[in-house]
Amino acid sequence: MTDTVKSQADIFEHIAGLLTDLFELERDEIKPESNLYEDLDIDSIDAVDLVVELKQWTGKKIEPEAFKSVRTVQDVVEAVEPLLKQ
Repeated sequence: MTDTVKSQADIFEHIAGLLTDLFELERDEIKPESNLYEDLDIDSIDAVDLVVELKQWTGKKIEPEAFKSVRTVQDVVEAVEPLLKQ
């Protein structure tokens, strides 16, 4: 990770950018409360791709347990935030 990321807003913006790039979503569709599966139509294969990208970004292994309960974009932010502060 080359830039220092501290705030949830910064993390959200990065994740929103990943979602836009990876899954060709419109940026204005992506909100913290957006459900990954229902609102953004992300499937389990897409979720794996997202985890791979997040691992590259954070430089940390992302435990499957940490993502088991992830449903919204905000859930992703909250799962990634501790990794960035390690």
